Amino acid sequence: MDEVHFQQYGSRCRMWVPPELKEPVLLHHPTRKSIGYFGAVRLRDGKFVYQREDKVFDGLSFFAFLKLLRKKSCHSRRRVILLLDNAKYHHARLHKDWRNDCDDTFHCEYLPPYSPDLNPIERVWKLTRRLCIHNRYFPQLSCVTDEVESQFDMWSITSSDLHKLCVV
Repeated sequence: MDEVHFQQYGSRCRMWVPPELKEPVLLHHPTRKSIGYFGAVRLRDGKFVYQREDKVFDGLSFFAFLKLLRKKSCHSRRRVILLLDNAKYHHARLHKDWRNDCDDTFHCEYLPPYSPDLNPIERVWKLTRRLCIHNRYFPQLSCVTDEVESQFDMWSITSSDLHKLCVV
C-alpha cells in the first residue's frame, strides 16, 4: 500500500519514431499540477484498490483509505497484512486505536526506512507511468485523471499482470 502523485506535466522518455519524422515534437503543458492516489494490491491475485486524493495526504485521508480497504477485504475472512512505508501519517494517533482494535484481522506491517524497493506497489506506480503518462500531452489535469483511472479500473478486477509484477 502506498500513495503517489501523477503530474499533468507528464514525462518524456525514449521512444520509437518513424524515420520519415526528422524531428518529432512532443508537447507538454508547463504546469506542476498533480493528482494524488492511495493504492493497494492484493498479492494473492493482483486485485487493485485505489482512492483519489485531491488535496493532501494526511492522517485523515489515510484513515479513510484504511476503512475502504477493510470494507473491501472483510468478506474474505482472512487476515489482511498491509505493507506500509514509514510516512508520518501512517503512524498517526488519529487512527492508532482503530488499528489496535482490528489488529487481529487487519494488521499494518511497516517496511524499513528508505526502502521503496521493498514495497511491491512501487512497481505498479512505475508501470502506470509507463502505460499512461510517458510521452503524452495532457492539456488539462482531468485528462490525466481519466487516463490513470481507466487503467486502475481495469486492474480493479483481478489482474494477472499485477499479480506477476508484485509477487514477493
